[in-house]
Amino acid sequence: MRITPRRLALGMSLWIPNLFSGIRIRRFRDDWTHATVELHVNVFTRNYVKTAFGGSMSAMTDPYFFMLVMHQLGRDYVVWDTRGEIEFVKPGRGVLTAEFEVSPAKVDEMREKAHGGAKVLEWFETVITDREGDVVARVRREVYIREKKRVTESRR
Repeated sequence: MRITPRRLALGMSLWIPNLFSGIRIRRFRDDWTHATVELHVNVFTRNYVKTAFGGSMSAMTDPYFFMLVMHQLGRDYVVWDTRGEIEFVKPGRGVLTAEFEVSPAKVDEMREKAHGGAKVLEWFETVITDREGDVVARVRREVYIREKKRVTESRR
């Protein structure tokens, strides 16, 4: 059974680390180019001063760029999330949202760079916003891709 974007969003929302962290995956676009993730700031996800815990904001952005890239590239590539950076801009309260976008053109560019087994490291950026649309944090995530050895070797 192939995983559909809808099933993955539901499964990721019910996955224990996300469920108990207030993280809800609202949507993966059918073509795997976009994802929307929310963090519900509550007693379990807030810090000492009752604003969003930085670790929760980092967790809400962790795997989504890598997942969008992986699903667009297909099974012939190794894809990992390797690094992340977060800049906290203002206190987060209520429901926070992050949007993730990876265009097919960007994936084609990465596929071309990875041809022949080359290691590719690519940075992606997003922001976390509150209900009013104010930026709460700026986030960067680095994604690693490499063509699988079996694919590279089959061309020789």
